[in-house]
Amino acid sequence: MSQLYQMRLRVEEKIKADQLDPMQVKGSIGLKSGLLVSLISANTPDNPQSIAKFRMAVKEVLNLAL
Repeated sequence: MSQLYQMRLRVEEKIKADQLDPMQVKGSIGLKSGLLVSLISANTPDNPQSIAKFRMAVKEVLNLAL
């Protein structure tokens, strides 16, 4: 399982726990990171640059450190 996918699962858990609008949150993260959250799968390759961008976007949008 890729690291990006594990991070996606944590984001989805946070969205559900805080009862946030998933489309809005995932869209904001996608715009900031350049990754479509819904398309991150267990087979998505781990690129260090993508991971860094995704982490920063999640921190900005959800205030969640991954």
